[in-house]
Amino acid sequence: MARAVTVIPATINRYSKEQIETSIKRVAAYARVSTDNDEQLSSYEAQVDHYTRYIKSNPSWRFVGVYSDEGISATSTKKREGFNRMIEDALNGKIDLIITKSVSRFARNTVDTLTTVRKLKEKGVEVYFEKENIYTLDSKGELLITIMSSLAQEESRSISEHVTWGQRKRFADGKVSLPYKHFLGYTKGEDGYPKIVEEEAEIVRLIYRMFLEGKTALSIAKYLTENKVKTPAGRKVWPQSTVLSILQNEKYKGDAILQKTFTVDFLTKKVKKNEGEVPQYYVENSHPAIIPSEVFDLVQDEIKKRKEVKGYKTGGSFFSGKIICGNCGSFYGRKVWHSTSKYRRVKWQCNNKFKNDKRCKTPHIYEDKIKKAFVEVFNGFIENKEEILKGYEEVIKELTDTSKLDKETEKLKGELEVISEMIRKCVEENARSKIDQGKYIERYDELVNKYEGIKSEIERTNDKRFEKKVKKEKILEFIKELEGRDELIKEFDEELWFGTVDRVVVNGDGKITLVFKDGRKIEWWM
Repeated sequence: MARAVTVIPATINRYSKEQIETSIKRVAAYARVSTDNDEQLSSYEAQVDHYTRYIKSNPSWRFVGVYSDEGISATSTKKREGFNRMIEDALNGKIDLIITKSVSRFARNTVDTLTTVRKLKEKGVEVYFEKENIYTLDSKGELLITIMSSLAQEESRSISEHVTWGQRKRFADGKVSLPYKHFLGYTKGEDGYPKIVEEEAEIVRLIYRMFLEGKTALSIAKYLTENKVKTPAGRKVWPQSTVLSILQNEKYKGDAILQKTFTVDFLTKKVKKNEGEVPQYYVENSHPAIIPSEVFDLVQDEIKKRKEVKGYKTGGSFFSGKIICGNCGSFYGRKVWHSTSKYRRVKWQCNNKFKNDKRCKTPHIYEDKIKKAFVEVFNGFIENKEEILKGYEEVIKELTDTSKLDKETEKLKGELEVISEMIRKCVEENARSKIDQGKYIERYDELVNKYEGIKSEIERTNDKRFEKKVKKEKILEFIKELEGRDELIKEFDEELWFGTVDRVVVNGDGKITLVFKDGRKIEWWM
């Protein structure tokens, strides 16, 4: 016999407004503004007032409350506390209907919008978008939401692109702006450019001076914390990283590298360090300098030197970071013998002497011996001052002349542009026509390797230019100290030591080599 099927028509539509409206609904509203300026905040207050009166005026609705977020972007729901609390309450059965101004007020991310609406729909919770007149429990609701939220997402993308374009235009024009609330030494001036705050600038100068005197970033941070100096963010404790950041920030010498980071995706707001993906701009003399350019360069050179040498530690001594083991390359550390007796004596010893299986052959040296060596050697310079100073004019002239390096850099940049164009054509050809992929990858990799090789050459050339500049500054510092001394020194002078000595190398044969900032090396028997 044929199978008989009888249709029993539905008597209740679970999504019909008539069925839902037969009982009192618990209704909430959601209000949001995306910035925290006065105009937007007044809009936010108006939204809250409107929804409170609107819901309370309907006798079949029971007012649950207005959930809100101030100054929060809608591109992601992750950081919107008011929104997330509302959804949690709705899913827990505390809300039947949510009213909001529009899809764009709810979320500008299509995925977030649809995911949230579907979660609510499963629990029988409806969302009403006033502007678009969409009820999410309608049969056509989801289609309309998909269309509207996609349009809202594109609007957000467009806004993001306009903001990014504006920022990059300011960068290209060399306009500098700092995060003043978290930046020590500057405030925004009347002209919109950074202006020095002298009280804070003194702290910056102190940090640079202490570092050049041999202190580590950690010991400087400890000193600032103990002396109750506030961090750039106004905190009591100084992290080592904050001190290092100040020491390496070119803005303190009056220059600025713009676009160090960039936003990868307008939805996630993920920020990435710029490693060549987008252009950077270096602006010289963009604002008043707190630290002279030559001091900044000396600090960068000192940072590099400490990284290359093992076991750098600091102390209260002017010898910290100056004495190096000629055997293993580590720094010497300060030790005290018979500290509580009349035989007390300070010695310096390789920090790695007892750390390795093969011990360093370099001996320990006494502090008073180093002082004596310095006094005698420098007095020799004073006695021959005129002759020594005569030879520096040509040396400084040679160090100042970077024309050969400039020509080499320009040549390399030209080669870089050619290789870049070849890579572009290689990729285009592969996309346009059928090519053996093995040969394409081989050719592509070859060009990329050439490109990276030329970039490395440019970096090496820039390093040579920087080394010449630092060397010149060190010689000028040495000359300044020597010119200011007419009489022989009778005792060890800390200021003179810092101004003239670059390092002391301890050798295994009982000799030390005093290396001065002008490059002069003097051997001394201990």
